[in-house]
Amino acid sequence: MGLAPSRGRAPNRGGWRAASAWTSTRVFAGKIFFFRLWISATPDYNSACLTTTISTSAKAAKLVFFLASIYTMSKVFSPSPSHDLWQNCVDHLAQELTEQQFNTWIKPLVAEVAKDLSKVTIQVGNRFKLDWVRAQYASRIVALLEKVTGQNITLELALAPREGFAKSTPLPQNFKILGAPEPTGLVSGDDSLNAPFRNRLNTSLTFDTLIEGTANRMGRAAALHVASSLGQLYNPLFIYGGVGLGKTHLVHAIGNKLLADNPAAKVLYIHAEQFVSDVVKAYQRKTFDDFKERYHSLDLLLIDDVQFFANKDRTQEEFFNAFEALLTKKSHIVMTSDTYPKGLTDIHERLVSRFDSGLTVAIEPPELEMRVAILIRKAEVEGAVMPEEVAFFVAKNVRSNVRELEGALRKILAYSRFNQKEISIQLAREALRDLLSIQNRQISVENIQKTVADYYKIKVADMYSKKRPASIARPRQIAMYLAKELTQKSLPEIGELFGGRDHTTVLHAVRKMSAERQLMTELNQQLHVLEQTLKG
Repeated sequence: MGLAPSRGRAPNRGGWRAASAWTSTRVFAGKIFFFRLWISATPDYNSACLTTTISTSAKAAKLVFFLASIYTMSKVFSPSPSHDLWQNCVDHLAQELTEQQFNTWIKPLVAEVAKDLSKVTIQVGNRFKLDWVRAQYASRIVALLEKVTGQNITLELALAPREGFAKSTPLPQNFKILGAPEPTGLVSGDDSLNAPFRNRLNTSLTFDTLIEGTANRMGRAAALHVASSLGQLYNPLFIYGGVGLGKTHLVHAIGNKLLADNPAAKVLYIHAEQFVSDVVKAYQRKTFDDFKERYHSLDLLLIDDVQFFANKDRTQEEFFNAFEALLTKKSHIVMTSDTYPKGLTDIHERLVSRFDSGLTVAIEPPELEMRVAILIRKAEVEGAVMPEEVAFFVAKNVRSNVRELEGALRKILAYSRFNQKEISIQLAREALRDLLSIQNRQISVENIQKTVADYYKIKVADMYSKKRPASIARPRQIAMYLAKELTQKSLPEIGELFGGRDHTTVLHAVRKMSAERQLMTELNQQLHVLEQTLKG
């Protein structure tokens, strides 16, 4: 028996057009579902029905052919059991939790379900969320999964890759097939003289992720020039500044840009202490030929915190040899330190002179606007929105360096997520109450006066006196400036604590020091040291 229309009779195409329109509606999906149930529930009966129908008439045969097509299409377009399993669990949780809880903790989760449904791996965006989901929802998720499958389920929580995770599969959101390949980044391992060459660069530290401001503009420009014109001007490049100001970010950015432009370049980032360790190993194992081959063959050497070479004569000698070899072959050297070259102590004079022979640039503490921009950008990276007024509040209270800003931001984000509250000034005040109370308790005008007097080797009594020689007046102005910056005292209150001076005298000192700080690198360095000392 054929299923085609009989000869001499035009096929009824109107019915097929109607069926085509039907397939585009949700009604069609529902009918597919119920027909599948009918077919699967009584396979023998339906098989007999199909045979009988085909034998009776061509018209009935068309109907059966149409229904069989629907059944076939339903098999093709139906979701997989593993997808159904996770989606079923998510739907249950959506009914049990508040909308805010569901959107915050459950909706972003991505599940990998084993084909035999025995194991479900949930990938979470960060460590904080992972710990929270494990503590609050893991047991309920397991219970729901086991209820749906009727079998024991192994639940595993893992951190999701930072980038590319959601784009690695065309399947629906919140679902992946277990075992799908993940994007991989550069893996940095511990260097040793016998290990395969690794550049040790952090690929996330690039010029694109560096916030530019007055504090680092010159350093960034010099770093960009080095990355684009290797071995030419500014060789060596010496970057100095206090802790947590972005020196390391800059040197990694140089290496990453060079490799992006020239993947064959041989680049090494290393901390000075690792260089010391390599010298010691080479000395113990008598492998100086391997040591020289490793360091003298580089196109770009990025070395952090060269002040750690102090009092290490053999290390300084080997670094001098490497320095000379690299410059001879037109390779580039970029160094960082906590002070300018001539401020380094217990370093050989010939090394200091070479450190100072290229370009020396200072990285300053970030100004208010730069701190605000850093907070907003870092919050975006963490998948959060930092309102501008909150960023200004934090930036005004955390002044010293970028590292402390990042720490404050992490506290605020954690506090917001734990308490399921939106980020606001009040929330930031609660999250940072320990930090703010320490600042308010420790940084007093009296403490500032004593610290500045000790630093400039004058008497604390000189802070209140009417003496006006430069050796006393300038430290007094610096103390007034720091009092305004680091405390909540008003100008009249500060003036009263400096021997009953008028508030206009304090205002003049604040404006003068603020302007000179932008122009005088040495003064800015001194102020930064004083701020770090006062903040502990």
